[in-house]
Amino acid sequence: MNSHKLTGVRHLALDMDGTIYSGRTLFPFTRAFLQKLDELRIGYTFFTNNSSKSVADYVTHLREMGIEASTDAIHTSTLATIAYLKRHYVSKKRLYLVGTAGFISEFEAAGFVSCDEDPELVVVGFDPNLDFTRLCRAAYWIDQGRTFIASHPDRICPTDQPTVLIDCGSVCAALTAATGRVPDAVPGKPNRAMIEALLTRHALQPEELAVVGDRLYTDVAMAREVGAVGVLVLTGETTRDEAQAARPGPDIVLASIEELGEKLARRSQG
Repeated sequence: MNSHKLTGVRHLALDMDGTIYSGRTLFPFTRAFLQKLDELRIGYTFFTNNSSKSVADYVTHLREMGIEASTDAIHTSTLATIAYLKRHYVSKKRLYLVGTAGFISEFEAAGFVSCDEDPELVVVGFDPNLDFTRLCRAAYWIDQGRTFIASHPDRICPTDQPTVLIDCGSVCAALTAATGRVPDAVPGKPNRAMIEALLTRHALQPEELAVVGDRLYTDVAMAREVGAVGVLVLTGETTRDEAQAARPGPDIVLASIEELGEKLARRSQG
């Protein structure tokens, strides 16, 4: 374990579901962990691929679990996707959106038009109430040659309920099976564009940032892509055996963020 890599860290990109909570259940150590970060003067950003909620929804979601967060402290794959479209598809505004009302509202607030007819792009997010007819219509427009964008590649979403939550990556796999096309772009984790926005905002060098999450193929992969410290916690999707078998693997594997807080506190004590 490369705990020495925490030496220069002064900001954390904290994944949310599977890392600080599961579904609607906050882990019992999360509030104490965040308080410890404040005491140690280590900054943090809640950093999630889950595009089912808007930033405002996440502020409310966190508050309901006893965590106060500003909108500036939350960065989502939806925001990364909006930034990607504005940079690479400057003139295209008409979108066929597969996602929640919160997902759609953020695109509309950014100047895009949600439409059912003659879209220029199809953009797929995570929608726990996915409508089959809407999914079929998305497949139709993709089959007609429209640009196909996925907000993030996660196959499942962590949950505290007795079910498997099928996430954006699995929905896009169905669209690929139906149309023969893979997404033209996936701006969420592990796309480096999502983390570079954070590095710029906080004037960080990559080694000063730790990406903390429960997935190898998003959180850890993104950390490795930009040279940040990759911290995998075992409170979500990935098992210890999977983490040990990964090549290349995370820089640090911990049981939870509680253990990370203890290591950061020991670092500050020398």
